[in-house]
Amino acid sequence: MQNNYNINQLSLAMSTDYQPEENHSAYYIHQLVENLAVSNPNIIGRPREYDPRMLLKLVLLAYSYGIVSCRKIERFARENIVAMWLTQEQYPTYRTIARFIVSKDLTDMIESSFKEFHDYLQKAEMIDEASFIDGTKILANANKYSFVWKKRTIKYSNLNAAKAKQLINEMKQEVELDPQLSDFKIDELDTTIALLEQRIEELDAQVDAKPKVSPNPAKQERRHAKKYFRSLNHCRQKNLEYQTQIAVAGERNSYSKTDHDATFMRLKEDPMRNGQTKPAYNLQIMTNSQFVLGYELMQNPTDTRTLIPFLKQLDQNGVLGKDIVADAGYGSESNYKYIEDELPDHTAVIPYSTMLKENSRKWQSDDRKVMNWQYHAQDDYYVNPDGVRFNFKRYAYRTDRYGFRRDFKVYQAEKYDENHQFVSKALTPRGNLKQIMVNPQWEYFKAKARKSLSNSNTYSRRKYDVETVFGNLKAYLGFTRFTVRGLEKAKGQIGIALMALNMKKMADRPSIFSKYFIYQKDPFINLTKFRMDLFILGTYVTAP
Repeated sequence: MQNNYNINQLSLAMSTDYQPEENHSAYYIHQLVENLAVSNPNIIGRPREYDPRMLLKLVLLAYSYGIVSCRKIERFARENIVAMWLTQEQYPTYRTIARFIVSKDLTDMIESSFKEFHDYLQKAEMIDEASFIDGTKILANANKYSFVWKKRTIKYSNLNAAKAKQLINEMKQEVELDPQLSDFKIDELDTTIALLEQRIEELDAQVDAKPKVSPNPAKQERRHAKKYFRSLNHCRQKNLEYQTQIAVAGERNSYSKTDHDATFMRLKEDPMRNGQTKPAYNLQIMTNSQFVLGYELMQNPTDTRTLIPFLKQLDQNGVLGKDIVADAGYGSESNYKYIEDELPDHTAVIPYSTMLKENSRKWQSDDRKVMNWQYHAQDDYYVNPDGVRFNFKRYAYRTDRYGFRRDFKVYQAEKYDENHQFVSKALTPRGNLKQIMVNPQWEYFKAKARKSLSNSNTYSRRKYDVETVFGNLKAYLGFTRFTVRGLEKAKGQIGIALMALNMKKMADRPSIFSKYFIYQKDPFINLTKFRMDLFILGTYVTAP
């Protein structure tokens, strides 16, 4: 007997009676958003058509499936049965979704969700006191050829000022103007152009008064005045353009014309293999057990300069663990000093850049390295392998462009030995006495870093804890480029992607953990205690 299939048959429209399968990420997304206690007080203005909680649930679920396009999310809400369950069969348009993704409401909810998620994991004893920090670069939604380089802008600005000064000097010989133009300043070019316009109007009156005089000196002077007016006006426009570019760049070396917040950086994805820079953002995240507990989007391409502002944000949000674990790209004197001075209750498990090289046989046998020389602490002097003694001479310091000061001790070689014999190896090839500079504070931090790494087993977890998140973000979700422009909008979008990864991680745990969860109305609260062996296994499982 065949089934009676008739799509045109009249039927009673009812909401879909559906529940997602057990251990689905939709449950975690639903409970996480509900715990945010999002209010919708529309006192002034028209009421919202869709609840922000519903939109956030839909967007998180779509991002967990790797769907980023707003048009595809709209179709996803209409065709995916799990999305229909989350939205209760509400179908927002792609324009509504796009406006919501770049709204201030979403930014606030995402920031609150990370704090809520951290507190939940901590209460469930699913994370420990280690904070694994690393960064990656993600392409911005900008043209890769729309670059503005700050150094080149400054160069062209100086050339433009020199050109304007030369034009004014030439103009003084051909056009009669106020003698107060002796002191030239490029910022006061408007005054010069105003005086030139006034002189042109006077010459127009003189030419009109004597139309039949030929040759007319006033007409010749007016011709020269108009020529200089056009040239100086062009210089003024270029000066305003250069000043605007320098102001937009700020402390950065470059930016994109199509996304002023994006900075040109070198990415690992380099198909041309020529080190081409592209507009991107530097994403910094903090993880534990492969859960993202904090993130920040930076405009600085160097990881070393991003650690201090990132630690300030994590400490302010209350999610920073006791052990700060990062790779050698973060090991600098300024970072070590900040952690020791401002975060005394935390331990920096961060190697410095030359730590592995210093343990090599080649480094330890190199006579040029001061660390291989003999040091006599009582009299404060060094002796190199050639027997030349270097005595302390003076203190010195250097300040980098970021304002960080490094203090050094300068040691100078002795020209004569204890037998008053001339030591030729104490001189440079030009005949000057050799000198070395030692940074005691840097040596102290290096020794402290070696000790913390030798006494801790936490650093060995770094690679498969934080690097896995980047692999899932780019390979699993396919999030390799932003679809919005601007730092704040991009920060909100990457926050959605990272929280979607967290929800996917919660749902994709092995089935051995399913009996410890009771999936009813509140799966976040109905979590029983893990035994120690199960907790360790759950912490180190790689998922998804």
